[in-house]
Amino acid sequence: MDQDEIDLHTIPPDASWGPHTDSAFHGVEFLPENLGEAPNETEMRVNEKYSSLPAEEKGIHIINIRAIEDIGYVQHESTLLNSLSRDPDANCKYGLYFRDGKRKVDYILVYHYKKSSMGRTLTKLIHHNDASARNTKLDHPLPGKGASLDLGESEPQMDYHEDDKRFRREEYESNLTEAGLELERDEDTKIHGVGFVKIHAPWHVLCREAEFLKLKMPTKKVYQINQAHGLLKKINSVIQKITEPIQPKVAEHKPQTMKRLSYPFSREKRHLFDLSDKDSFFDSKTRSTIVYEILKRTTCTKAKYSMGITSLLANGVYSAAYPLHDGDYEGDDVDLNDRKLLFEEWASYGVFYKYQPIDLVRKYFGEKIGLYFAWLGVYTQMLIPASIVGIIVFLYGCATVDQNIPSMEMCDQRNNITMCPLCDKTCSYWKMSSACATARASHLFDNPATVFFSVFMALWAATFMEHWKRRQMRLNYRWDLTGFEEEEDHPRAEYEAKVLEKSLRKEYRHKETDKEKLTWKDRFPAYFTNFVGIIFMIGLTFAIVFGVIIYRISTAAALAISSTPSGRSNVRVTVTATAVIINLVVIIILDEVYGCIARWLTQIEVPKTDKNFEERLIFKAFLLKFVNAYTPIFYVAFFKGRFVGRPGDYVYIFHSFRMEECAPGGCLMELCIQLSIIMLGKQLIQNNLFEIGIPKMKKFIRYVKSKRQSSLDHEEHMKKKQRYEVDHNLEPFAGLTPEYMEMIIQFGFVTLFVASFPLAPLFALLNNIIEIRLDAKKFVTELRRPVAVRAKDIGIWYNILRGIGKLAVIINAFVISFTSDFIPRLVYLYMYSENGTMHGFVNHTLSSFNVSDFQEGTAPNDPLELGYEVQICRYKDYREPPWSENKYDISKDFWAVLAARLAFVIVFQNLVMFMSDFVDWIIPDIPKDISQQIHKEKVLMVEVFMKEEQGKVQMLETWKDKEKKKVENWNNHSPRLSRSHSGSLSSCHSYHVDV
Repeated sequence: MDQDEIDLHTIPPDASWGPHTDSAFHGVEFLPENLGEAPNETEMRVNEKYSSLPAEEKGIHIINIRAIEDIGYVQHESTLLNSLSRDPDANCKYGLYFRDGKRKVDYILVYHYKKSSMGRTLTKLIHHNDASARNTKLDHPLPGKGASLDLGESEPQMDYHEDDKRFRREEYESNLTEAGLELERDEDTKIHGVGFVKIHAPWHVLCREAEFLKLKMPTKKVYQINQAHGLLKKINSVIQKITEPIQPKVAEHKPQTMKRLSYPFSREKRHLFDLSDKDSFFDSKTRSTIVYEILKRTTCTKAKYSMGITSLLANGVYSAAYPLHDGDYEGDDVDLNDRKLLFEEWASYGVFYKYQPIDLVRKYFGEKIGLYFAWLGVYTQMLIPASIVGIIVFLYGCATVDQNIPSMEMCDQRNNITMCPLCDKTCSYWKMSSACATARASHLFDNPATVFFSVFMALWAATFMEHWKRRQMRLNYRWDLTGFEEEEDHPRAEYEAKVLEKSLRKEYRHKETDKEKLTWKDRFPAYFTNFVGIIFMIGLTFAIVFGVIIYRISTAAALAISSTPSGRSNVRVTVTATAVIINLVVIIILDEVYGCIARWLTQIEVPKTDKNFEERLIFKAFLLKFVNAYTPIFYVAFFKGRFVGRPGDYVYIFHSFRMEECAPGGCLMELCIQLSIIMLGKQLIQNNLFEIGIPKMKKFIRYVKSKRQSSLDHEEHMKKKQRYEVDHNLEPFAGLTPEYMEMIIQFGFVTLFVASFPLAPLFALLNNIIEIRLDAKKFVTELRRPVAVRAKDIGIWYNILRGIGKLAVIINAFVISFTSDFIPRLVYLYMYSENGTMHGFVNHTLSSFNVSDFQEGTAPNDPLELGYEVQICRYKDYREPPWSENKYDISKDFWAVLAARLAFVIVFQNLVMFMSDFVDWIIPDIPKDISQQIHKEKVLMVEVFMKEEQGKVQMLETWKDKEKKKVENWNNHSPRLSRSHSGSLSSCHSYHVDV
């Protein structure tokens, strides 16, 4: 021992050390002042064990020290670390292992404490290696309380809440050790005032919990997967060679010919499993899942009510709980790990053209997240054929625009059709040919090919759902989830608190009650609040859309008054563009607001389990966001221009604003503009900019804070951060609901109004190519590692997708029938055309109005703007002419077109629904080869158990044969023994008889 070191052994609590003893510290003795002159050379990290000894029995164990501020307290001298080593963190791989370098850190609990300003707190390490250690717990004083070793200055007293939190932590951690977990504490970190509790699950705990959770683990039995034969085998090999450059370079993604037979883990049947390498038998994902199950199950009961890990987190006893990432993902000196491999082969924009390594994603993040990315990959792949067909439909519209007779008639200057004013007083008469550009643009999206595309997309949606079900079954087989059934989850902390509150109320009333649970009567106020809240939010959305309508009408009237010709000519474009941008901004803002409101409404319902909470939250959030995103589009598609009235008898809002009309070419073009801007705006701003910008901004803020802190303590900053410190600076995982939600809303844009915007699948495809890598990068680099959750499907999202697919058929039928001019053209072509062509269609759709019938104060202020006096103007509607007996009444043509529209809706809907159901029926949910493999696994499992039973029978028979031979050998020797000892045997026999 060096001269400047002091070795102090256990000091009993009743020992005194001169004037420095203070009984208030329960055996913590102040050292003589001259010891403080020892040089402070090296920072030390010291392990500490918990013990449950009462305060009066506690002693203090003080190890080799370099400075008085670095004193640490340990329970056993056998657990002392060599604090004088050059790099004490290298042995534990910078936080991935305990300080002994052997036990892997499976989970981290984080808490805040008030740190002493006079000196640094040493690393507190909790060791529970033996049974006696598990039954003890050290109630050590936190920094700043009684055990602080200040020299003259008194530390501020810890408040009651801090003491209460410390008490709960100690009890909870003691219960964790009783459950078999091993803990180690570290408070000597670069993050001031933050402590970490490292958790390790030993082998026997992992085996016990794996059996409880019925985890399927690979056995020693290996079997060959059925391979294709003949022509199919050649086709598969050709496809593999072609797609080899776009396959990720990971072992898990290579096609497998052999597979291990899996079976739910059992300690009694552990001989079935390959336990040669116990360290890798349970991977990090499985270990963290097991620890999390124990954390949820363990409670601290000495508080006001039973508190599990969720309650402790909610009450601030712990500030965070998470499993660790496998290591760093950047740097040349970083060891290859799954996280680094995912970063290089999955979470990089440079590999956007490659398949996703879904098996590695599942191995690292668990089945639930793996299924999300698998679904996103399948959806993106299926968008490729939809995009190609959409481009073809769009190009067909571009190619046939010059052959479109209606648009040619509208652009023909010789027709000289004078149209009625679009607004009162300020608007004047205008020429039909001035709307030529709008009419030609409308044909790009309003042509016979769009009807075919609508049918195609309905069948595409059905095929996509079937393809996903088959893909899901393949993943279930590969991931050993074929027999997995979700068990009922633990009740949520909020639910248990409400039940306890209810039972306490009944106890106060002296009522004998059985086990309490929340009934619909208890939840009725919450249900009523939910109903009123959702109706109010939907009403708010409608009100905002109505406000935008008022804006459009008033702005159009204001621009019409403009003296500049360019202002008057671009009224419709200006109003449409600005209104859509306003709608987009409102949608983005309300999306965030509705997400928070949906969560609050779900919380006051107090669902019993996390699964119930998630499903109710998804339903409310989807309903509100669906209404928010699609209400403006529904208005343009089905309501705009329907309730305008006619010249001389227009419909007014608030007796001052005239309802807006569709463009001469119809509302489909405006619907396309509205849909495209909202879809692209949401994807660019909300999905990508927010997902990239906000995490980067938060990361920058944390970096600035750390730089400020490091400038205050340069010595602390120079130390390399532990893995759990680095992960603590990452964003917590908030669930998959936001990720699914944005994709489901996009799926609605792609399918619901695809008749008006054939390029929607293309834009969705381009977005998703970026979205996959963006989400991957976020999960690998920006988020703390989520707890792996087992799941065999995507849950309620599948039902939402099916609902959107069915709704898309109906909406597209109405868009084609009522929004586009497809049906009026067919009616004209087969009922009114004289030569079987579309010549005269435009004139057929226009009605006549005598300008002398204008209401007082509504006629144009400048009736001679066109250079001549107008007697008759035209407007788009099916009405009787002014010279008819029933002038301006709805004509027979209107009813003929309406009947054709309704008939088309019925025929289209039933035909496409039947075709979709036929696709659903003809494609089996389970691929044939997978069903064969599942059956083969069952047979092989039976064979394994039969062989095991036969082996037991053979062992029993062998043992019986050996015993039989022993008996025979003994019988063969017995006659000789009886002759040589006949006297003694007879005497023994006579004695036995006498007895």
